Amino acid sequence: MTAAPGIRVTYGPMNGPPVTRFAPSPTGALHLGNARTAFFSFLMARHGGGRFILRVEDTDRERSVEVHARTLIEELAWLGIAWDEGPDVGGSHGPYLQSGRSAIYAGHFAKLASLGLTYPCFCTPLELELSRKTQLAAGRPPRYAGTCRSLSEAERAERRSKGLPEATRFRVPPATEIRFDDLVHGPQRFLSDDIGDFIIRRAEGNPAFFFCNAVDDSLMGVTQVLRGDDHLANTPRQLMILAALNLRAPGYGHVGLLLGSDGQKLSKRHGSTSVGELRERGYLAPALLNHLFRLGHAPERDGWLEPADMPQFFAVRHLGRAPARFDEEQLNHWQKLAVERADAATLETWLAAKLPASASAGDRQSFVDLVRHNVVLPADADHWVDVVFGELPAPAALDRELLRSAGAQFFGAAVAALDAAGPDIGAITSAVKGATGRKGSDLYLPLRIALTARSHGPELKPLLALIPKAQLRARLAAWTG
Repeated sequence: MTAAPGIRVTYGPMNGPPVTRFAPSPTGALHLGNARTAFFSFLMARHGGGRFILRVEDTDRERSVEVHARTLIEELAWLGIAWDEGPDVGGSHGPYLQSGRSAIYAGHFAKLASLGLTYPCFCTPLELELSRKTQLAAGRPPRYAGTCRSLSEAERAERRSKGLPEATRFRVPPATEIRFDDLVHGPQRFLSDDIGDFIIRRAEGNPAFFFCNAVDDSLMGVTQVLRGDDHLANTPRQLMILAALNLRAPGYGHVGLLLGSDGQKLSKRHGSTSVGELRERGYLAPALLNHLFRLGHAPERDGWLEPADMPQFFAVRHLGRAPARFDEEQLNHWQKLAVERADAATLETWLAAKLPASASAGDRQSFVDLVRHNVVLPADADHWVDVVFGELPAPAALDRELLRSAGAQFFGAAVAALDAAGPDIGAITSAVKGATGRKGSDLYLPLRIALTARSHGPELKPLLALIPKAQLRARLAAWTG
């Protein structure tokens, strides 16, 4: 960076163990895009044997809510993303809530002021918006016009006497070129004259993102920052701040944004867009991680990965510049694999709300083992809970027609076999085949539909063992008339 006299940039060491961070603002639910950023940052640290820091950027007092901060921590922990330093575990670089770092920021604001690198700005939002529209209409990129840059002390005093809100702007050095190597996008070059003086402390006294985010990264020893490429234009501003303060800068990497399957910005029209919503619907953390791992990251390993194995297959060089597309169908693919691989205790907890309290421990476990290959989400188990523990739902219209065409002789033979041999599907099919001559799907399909109201599903033998004999008989007998 060619900078004004006395300003230089020092980059963080890149040859030691990496120190990464995730710094969310607690203004809402943990969005999938932010979850992916946190996950990639975590993997980057673990891949290199380094540290991962969680820092909560809660300086926006109007929008930050304590419950959101707690929820963010809970959802990150549910995903299996563990941090070495953070608001709940402590560490040597705290506080980890920005609201507790006011004294740190005040010291650095004072240093910039002593260097003559800041000035008060009294421009109102309306004035700034009018200036912006004027510049756009003239075909120029919008930037601060410098209205308050050269005010005299008398002019500043006059504005203060009127009670005008007072923000603090950073004096961007003129004719300066800011260069840096982005971890994802490669060499970058910005001109300071295209940026304009920017606010580092808002009128209400809170530090702006550009300022506290950069200062905290340096003071906490962060060596590499991964974030969405919508922050790429922020980087030269932050590098100028760190250079002015003579603070070490991290390496920055900007990952392509996360979009919906239609290529548009991810929003509610694409379904669930937060970790909490997906968790509530019953998605398992390993499934979500397998999907996120491949969104904007092209690992050398295909197929299912256990979360514990993911750090070794993560590489910054595999991160993509293009936007990635979140696709719920792909997530469902990983969810199905996750359900099939989950242990019985995990699945029993996963389906606990669906199972009747009266079911025995043995029946609950048998049910979970039985349906694991036929459900993707807990809601998919509703039908099978009714089949085993409740009343049989009505078959679809086409299925009812198939049952009627099978005829009374077919189901009469099935009832007789059930009475004689019990819920033995082999004995039942043999009896029906002997009585009707049916075989293959003509034999098995009417029986499956009559007993389960579905033409496909779990294996019949263990399924019938869970259903009371009286219910099985009533379901078969219903089609003998």
